[in-house]
Amino acid sequence: MPDFVQMPQLSDTMTEGTLIRWLVKVGDTVDVGDPLAEVETDKATMEMVAFDEGQIGAIYAEEGSKSPVGETLAVIIEEGEEVPEKPSNEATASTSNDSDNSRESEITASEEINSNETTYPNLSSNERVKASPLAKKIAKSKGIDLGIISGSGPGGRIVKKDLENVTSNSPKPSTLAPTNPTIHSLSEEDKKIPLSGMRSIIAQRLFESKTQIPHFYLNVEINAQPLMDLRKQANSAAGDGDNKLTVNDFILKAVANAAAAVPEVNATFSGDSIIQFGSVNLSVAIAVDDGLVTPVITKANQKSLLQISLAVKDLAQRARSKKLSPDEFSGGTITVSNLGAYGVDNFDAIINPPQAAILSIGSIKNTPVVSDEGNIVPGLIMKVGMSCDHRVIDGAVGAQYLGELKKRIENPASMLI
Repeated sequence: MPDFVQMPQLSDTMTEGTLIRWLVKVGDTVDVGDPLAEVETDKATMEMVAFDEGQIGAIYAEEGSKSPVGETLAVIIEEGEEVPEKPSNEATASTSNDSDNSRESEITASEEINSNETTYPNLSSNERVKASPLAKKIAKSKGIDLGIISGSGPGGRIVKKDLENVTSNSPKPSTLAPTNPTIHSLSEEDKKIPLSGMRSIIAQRLFESKTQIPHFYLNVEINAQPLMDLRKQANSAAGDGDNKLTVNDFILKAVANAAAAVPEVNATFSGDSIIQFGSVNLSVAIAVDDGLVTPVITKANQKSLLQISLAVKDLAQRARSKKLSPDEFSGGTITVSNLGAYGVDNFDAIINPPQAAILSIGSIKNTPVVSDEGNIVPGLIMKVGMSCDHRVIDGAVGAQYLGELKKRIENPASMLI
C-alpha cells in the first residue's frame, strides 16, 4: 500500500512549509527514519524523515515550493507496486488515517521521553492542546475547539477517533485583519521582497498580539556598575575558555530569579482564568538572517549563572545555523529582548503571546549620577522596559517585579549563590 509523504507540522505555529531541497530521488530505497528533504518552517530548517520503508515512487513538490501542512509531497511504494496519482488532500487524509493513528502513539511516546519539553495546559487556542497533527487538522477544518475535547491517547493526547461525531457548536472567533495601505506604482529602484515563512508568522503573531492584548509599559533605570565590576572579576578568574560571562547572561539570570519571586508575571491569560507557571521558562529573542526566533531556556530560575550562559550561547549558535528543534521554541513563560549591543538606549517590545510580559533591555551608558554623598559622579546606567498584558498584570505588580529585577542587577553577587 502506498505511503503518501505529507508536509508535516513541525511546530505549533506552522501552517505551511517551504521545501528547500530533496535529499532523495525517484527510485531510491528508504528506511524508516531516513531523511527525505529539508523543510523550512516559520522557525527553523529541519529534515523531514520517512515513516515507512520502500522506494520513492514519485515526487510531487518542487524544490523551493511552499505547501500547506498536510499537502502531499511524495509517495513511498513497495518494490513493483504501481505509482499512484497525486491524491487530493481529502483522499490523502483518508488513505493515511491508519498510518497516522499508529504514528500518534510513537510521537506521544517521544514527547513524554523529552523531560525538558514544557506544554501549556489546555488554553483557548488549539495550538496549545496536546493533539496529534491529524487531529489538529480535522479540528481546524470542522471548526472544533480542542480545548473542550478529552483525549483518549497516551498522556491525554487527542487523537482522530476523539473527534468522530463531534461537531462545532461555537462560532469561530472573529479576528481583525491587517489593512493593506495603497502602495504607489513601483519604480525600477524599488524592490518587492516575498515574505519568508518565518517573516509571515512574525507579522501574523505580532499583529494579533498588538491588537488583541491590552499592552501597558513600565520603565526603570538600573545602576549597572556593580554588574560590570563583578563580570570583570569573574571573567578574569575564569581565564581562557567558554566560561566567559556576558552582560546578557547576568540579565537573563536576574529576569528568571525575579520572575520566580513575583510569580504573577510568569503567567498567561486563559479565558476565564489566569494560569501561573511553576517554572520560569525563559524565551530569549535572537536575531537571525530572515527574522527573529525565541528559543527557550527551560527552568531558568533553577539554573546557575554559568548554566544559563552556556545554554544561551548554544541556542544562539544553533538558531543562526537553523539547527534548533521545534520543542526548543515551545513552553516559554516570559521573554527577554536585548538590543543594548546595537546601541539602543530604550524601547518597548511587543508581548510574545501567550505570555504576559516581555523585558526590553537597552544599552549601558556612561551617565552622570548623584552619589550617596550628594556628589555628581560618572555612572553606568541601563534602561529596562517591561511590556505587560493588563488582563494578567496590574501596574503595581509590574512595578514590584521591576523592583526585584533592579535589586538583583544592582547586587549581582546574589545571583552567584
